[in-house]
Amino acid sequence: MSMRRLVQAVSIVGLAVFMMAASASAAVITFNTNSTTVGNATGFGTLGVGGLTLNSSGGVSATLVFEPQGNSDIGIPTSVNLGIFKLACPTCTTLAGGTGSFFNPFTFNLVITDVTDGGIGRFVGSSTGGAVYRDLSGLTINWAPLQLGPGTSNANSGTFGTTYFTTTTFTAIVFPQSGEAPGETTVQGYVGSSAIPEPVTMVLIGSGLLGLGFIRRRAKKG
Repeated sequence: MSMRRLVQAVSIVGLAVFMMAASASAAVITFNTNSTTVGNATGFGTLGVGGLTLNSSGGVSATLVFEPQGNSDIGIPTSVNLGIFKLACPTCTTLAGGTGSFFNPFTFNLVITDVTDGGIGRFVGSSTGGAVYRDLSGLTINWAPLQLGPGTSNANSGTFGTTYFTTTTFTAIVFPQSGEAPGETTVQGYVGSSAIPEPVTMVLIGSGLLGLGFIRRRAKKG
């Protein structure tokens, strides 16, 4: 193969990689976290049968409520919001004021339904509980496992195919006067696919191949 043809081939491969990156970023997965099936439901308590509201166990009245994420079409790979915890304590004062509320240790089951692939899996959250004031929250939720899928790994039923979901290491529940909306904490996660190379990686490879082609052409002209 002549050098000119080699340069053309390298440039074509680089362009193809760019096109693959564009198509990879357009992939979509539909999922939700609003499972209500008894024995496998999103919510507080063993296997999520305790509902979506947790009441305080001491001090003044307070609630921790979870709002699931409904069916969402998500381009993958991407960061996602898997749901929202809302902490409310209407009569709490600041920590300095001394009037607060208390939550006993609790568990939480975040059930992921992969609508596209027909898989269902569960992130299990645990918290040691803690005190809550208007300007302070001692509540954190640790998750296990941190990833669901691909295949039947960590799945309760069906298969996630090549799609996988992850959560952050823990979720810190914000105090009542903090948050994007007061008392609101989003559950952060990530959706990806083992079948689709990361678009950023593919772009870097493509740009490198195209660059090689351009450099060779300039060198030949010089």
